[in-house]
Amino acid sequence: MAANGTVSEVLAGQLVRAPARRSDSLWAEAARRFRRHRLAMVGVVVLTAMVLAVVVGPFVYRVPVDDIDFRAKLKGPSSAHPLGTDDLGQDILARILYGGRISLAVGVVAMLIGICVGTTVGAVAGQFGGAIDSVLMRVTDLFLSLPQLPIFLLVVYLFRDPVKKAFGPELGAFILIVAVIGSLRWMPVARLVRAQFLSLREKEFVEAARALGVPTARQVVRHVLPNAIGPVIVAGSLDVAAAIILESTLSFLGLGFPPDIPTWGRILFDAKDNLDFAPHWAIFPGTAIFLAVLSINFIGDGLRDALDPRLNR
Repeated sequence: MAANGTVSEVLAGQLVRAPARRSDSLWAEAARRFRRHRLAMVGVVVLTAMVLAVVVGPFVYRVPVDDIDFRAKLKGPSSAHPLGTDDLGQDILARILYGGRISLAVGVVAMLIGICVGTTVGAVAGQFGGAIDSVLMRVTDLFLSLPQLPIFLLVVYLFRDPVKKAFGPELGAFILIVAVIGSLRWMPVARLVRAQFLSLREKEFVEAARALGVPTARQVVRHVLPNAIGPVIVAGSLDVAAAIILESTLSFLGLGFPPDIPTWGRILFDAKDNLDFAPHWAIFPGTAIFLAVLSINFIGDGLRDALDPRLNR
């Protein structure tokens, strides 16, 4: 009996002294799930390579983007011009590297504007409900019912000259395009955040914080919003791709950046009349847009799977 008691005490002491295994955080588990998503990792590699190329490339490949050489116009890829030249003899690789900065920056900044506006509207509507919710959601439905592309074209056509005169051609075009895209891409995020808030505000931990007298603003910032951020991150990653396509569309239609600023869409617009005898001029910027959008969509799929606790990969 004593022996059994001694053994029990020894085992109990070992159990007490054994270090507790630290549980992984939710973000660590999400990162592990994301790394197991093969297409998402491929997207990360491709997008990282493209970002490094457009950021570091112009410092390595020092051919000027506006260097005109009529003797080399519409030449195919060669050792002197790896991606060929356009109708003015300008190097396409240099212009793609330069324009990639602008196209990716437009996508990121427009996404941030849309995310901030949509998160604010959705959080206010979902947290307070009632008449505030009804008014904000009807405004959201109104914006959703508008045809986006005609609105983009109309606003850019009406305001591009005053904005460019106030901020300069390049900065003015950038501000106008990101403002238009961001201000008309917030509605899906608002509805998504509202749905998350309507679900989360009835959870036990939020009710406990409310019972303890936690102010509403602190409830939102501390307890509700961090638990709703996962779908917002996914929506934001997909909005970057949508913004890049919209900027390329505006530039392709001649309403984006000026002709001397070579964004990917602007290069496609300039190449559209020379597809028969200079297809390389359109293939390479089109491929850049395709790879950027596809890799961002893969990353968005990986983030969706990683941040959704209901999915068991």
